[in-house]
Amino acid sequence: MVTSVDNALAKMEAELRRGVLVLAVLSRLRTPQYGYSLRQALEGGGMPVEEGTLYPLLRRLEAQGVLESSWNTDGASPRRYYWLSQDGLRLYQAISRSWRRQVDVMDTLLE
Repeated sequence: MVTSVDNALAKMEAELRRGVLVLAVLSRLRTPQYGYSLRQALEGGGMPVEEGTLYPLLRRLEAQGVLESSWNTDGASPRRYYWLSQDGLRLYQAISRSWRRQVDVMDTLLE
């Protein structure tokens, strides 16, 4: 039986995941990745993400200048590789510091 607490928890967990998804993506794009390999890396790290969420996010981050990309047509199927731009690397470092500060705050509050 699903309770209102279960429903509330599911919604809050979804909000938390949305809030950290950009940081998770940036963390994996310090080295070039194509969409599927990025999805696998995120899933392997415990953050599964749907294609319908990931690809629009990649396009948005690229439009913002956070990511760069290029097509690799050497293999059997063409793949678009993404990686952090210089601005993206600086953003990743800043968000990482902010995240660590927030974790420290929450660790203190939860004790």
